[in-house]
Amino acid sequence: MKKMNLTFGLLIGLLCCLLTPAAAQKIDTINFGKNKLNTGALKPGLKQYMVYFQMTKQPKNLMLFLWSRDIKKEIRNGQEVFAISQHWYGNDTAMYRKVYSVNSAKDFAPIYHSEQIGNKINAYNWGAKQIKGADTVAQNTKKDFKLDFAIPAFNWNLDIETFEMLPLAEGKIFAINFFDAGATAPKYVLYKVERSEVLTTNDLQKVDCWILLNESENNGNKFTQRFWVSKKNKELLKEEDTFKNGYRYKIKLNGAAPSLLPRFTK
Repeated sequence: MKKMNLTFGLLIGLLCCLLTPAAAQKIDTINFGKNKLNTGALKPGLKQYMVYFQMTKQPKNLMLFLWSRDIKKEIRNGQEVFAISQHWYGNDTAMYRKVYSVNSAKDFAPIYHSEQIGNKINAYNWGAKQIKGADTVAQNTKKDFKLDFAIPAFNWNLDIETFEMLPLAEGKIFAINFFDAGATAPKYVLYKVERSEVLTTNDLQKVDCWILLNESENNGNKFTQRFWVSKKNKELLKEEDTFKNGYRYKIKLNGAAPSLLPRFTK
């Protein structure tokens, strides 16, 4: 989903018009300085989500996927980093997507990002001032891509991990400068802690969660996203997206089954 493209100045100006001064002060702009993410809350390990779509015009059809996100802590060039591998599986090989990202363990600043869909590879070296195509990656379709940043940006492909590191609390509003690698410009996105709710998980556990809300617009069509993040373990357990003519859900699965692919590649 693409979000509303606002410069930071325009964003704050709009908020000041819509919110009272007291409410506007509650907006936390997440950055890589004083107002940074709590990277200690991000737990290494394999997480898996069942993802499914239902469209109002095809109520008897269900698009079902399994997404895995494997978080590891590593040392690269003397720096502690998070190395995050994603695999998106569907019922057709054309739906498979592989994503690999490297971020600083200090503040979650992006360092490297790559995506593979079919035979197409997009790979980037990512810094605070610029993102550019990685020229050392074979068959990189984005080797000539380059974009300068006015403000350092977070990796939008890692929104789940980002939300798990936010200092969530009642009434909090966050502005996050997200960038979808390869797009035209970073975008500030607003996320509001809407309320708390006790969520029943698929193993019938009752988990107290914060619900993080994003309301945006894409090509004139409004959509909403809600994220259930557990208060105790800081894990994203559920996502509910509502958009024109459809819905999307992500449900975290209990435990995690290892990938079977290594058995076929020995």
